[in-house]
Amino acid sequence: MKVHLVDEFGNVKEVKAGFSWTTFFFKFFVPLIRGDLKWFAIILVAFLLALLIDRRFDIPFINTGFGILWGYLYNRIYIKEALAKGWRPVSEADQEAIRQFLQS
Repeated sequence: MKVHLVDEFGNVKEVKAGFSWTTFFFKFFVPLIRGDLKWFAIILVAFLLALLIDRRFDIPFINTGFGILWGYLYNRIYIKEALAKGWRPVSEADQEAIRQFLQS
């Protein structure tokens, strides 16, 4: 499901609410492309730690678990931070979709 957010200047952006398949597959590149440098750095460091753990302790599915974790969390984090920065839902339907997504 996609929701639309608007800022104080009338700029509208479309944000996916739900599991982030792009983050699952492309990891830290998603926040980099979105210009979210804080979460780019956090996910990159976590990814590198996961690789280190995999190499050191030979845990074969840690990278998959890492992808599932960030795929589940990243869109939720991105929407919460956008709302905190002043972005608002465009419509009542968007507001309701965000409310349901953040409560799930």
